[in-house]
Amino acid sequence: MTARTRLAVLGSPIAHSKSPAIHRAAYKALGLDWTYEAVEVTGFDLAHFVASRDDEWRGLSLTMPLKRDVVPLLTWSDPIVSLVRGANTVVLSDDEVRGYNTDVRGITHAFAEAGVHSLASVHVLGAGATAASVLVGVARLGASRVTFAARTPEKAQPLVELGAALSVEVVVRPWGIQDRSLIIPDAIISTVPGGGNDLVFAEEVRRSAVLFDVAYDPWPSGLATAWSSVGGTVISGLDLLVHQAIGQVRIFLTGDPELALPDESRVLDAMRAAL
Repeated sequence: MTARTRLAVLGSPIAHSKSPAIHRAAYKALGLDWTYEAVEVTGFDLAHFVASRDDEWRGLSLTMPLKRDVVPLLTWSDPIVSLVRGANTVVLSDDEVRGYNTDVRGITHAFAEAGVHSLASVHVLGAGATAASVLVGVARLGASRVTFAARTPEKAQPLVELGAALSVEVVVRPWGIQDRSLIIPDAIISTVPGGGNDLVFAEEVRRSAVLFDVAYDPWPSGLATAWSSVGGTVISGLDLLVHQAIGQVRIFLTGDPELALPDESRVLDAMRAAL
């Protein structure tokens, strides 16, 4: 049987993706002659693409909205996939299509790398697909109250339900309506393209709350610049990208997202250098 050595990130559009660069750097550092490419695939094409892979294919990385589109195609999924209703990693093995989600890991590890190991109150900009992974991630860091700013609040009901399952109080506010409690959150997380540049935060908030801007292109975002101008702490979406990718490499190599790679710190350095 031909060794499965092909991997790819799927999405539309996908040409801009930095995943091929960091994954290739990881496999080179590990001494593996694996290929990893970006492939333009829409939700309409996804089922056929997955079903038509031959034995050379080991796995796939998925961008939105394919993270949700792939769920009905999975023969097995890890518990996080069920929680957030999305998989960003697929392993192809014999007749199995196994789904994983490493976004939550990426969120918690990016916070930890910035010295943030616990959270209580969090404000999230945006209530779309990424928001579910953010909610699970901050819950794992101890957050008990999460406020979402949503352009369409009525579409955020699944986040309220997810919060209840996680024992987290979820509050949804219309976009641009400030929290009047005067409580400065431990972190503000932007999940929207453009980083919520139309919002203005007081200097006290920017100095005290950690900003985690999931978007990384262009960088720095307007919010990141505003935070940096007062010496605030900023976590880039590139940190999330690398840490979720390390989880994917672990899965592609061993099938276990919790099993560290050989000399993982060196692999991580190689991936960062590729950016």
